[in-house]
Amino acid sequence: MRKVPLRTAGCLALAALLLVTACASGPPPTPAATTAAPPTATTAAAAPSSATTAVPVGSAAPGGSAGLFSPTDVAWLQLTVAMNERLLPVLDLMSSRTTDPAWLRFAARLGTAHRADLSTARRLLAESGAPTTNPHEGHDMPGMVTDGELATLRSATGVGFQRRAGQHVRAHLDQAVRIATAEQRGGVHPATRVLASAVVRTGNADLAGLARLEQQ
Repeated sequence: MRKVPLRTAGCLALAALLLVTACASGPPPTPAATTAAPPTATTAAAAPSSATTAVPVGSAAPGGSAGLFSPTDVAWLQLTVAMNERLLPVLDLMSSRTTDPAWLRFAARLGTAHRADLSTARRLLAESGAPTTNPHEGHDMPGMVTDGELATLRSATGVGFQRRAGQHVRAHLDQAVRIATAEQRGGVHPATRVLASAVVRTGNADLAGLARLEQQ
């Protein structure tokens, strides 16, 4: 994973989010408080509560979801957008790299669900007033398919493609479930947490479906 400088509140929140996921196999952390006293000038940049305290990120669009977006909400949405954008090309390759009906059905269903999640995440980001640029552009992070890996997939077919594609899909789903679980625990925006809950639920179901496919 390429190291990137943490220069903004959103990046600090993302670091906290990923720190939570690194401990996902241990005891569940105590849910973060959704309100906190205003930090002092000397601790504002480093205080962990800044990642979960509800603060206005930007002006919500008229008719947008109720509630404020915390930096954790925005960081999770941005990472979800980046991860889904990297996975969709893998799923799109299925139609030309394998003829297995079960894999084709799995990829089509997964693609439809991830495009819907991507659309929702982008809409929520717009409502939050966060910048429209992708802060993870060019970053190779857990759960993201790299350009080199995608090039390798394009040269594979049949069972070899299915094996490699399955590895990437599993890595994506594992990480997506972990960070969505962290958003459930540390996020504050209602609609964003609803999306995170859906990602956890469908992600676990898709992991089980992928395991069945690979056992065939």
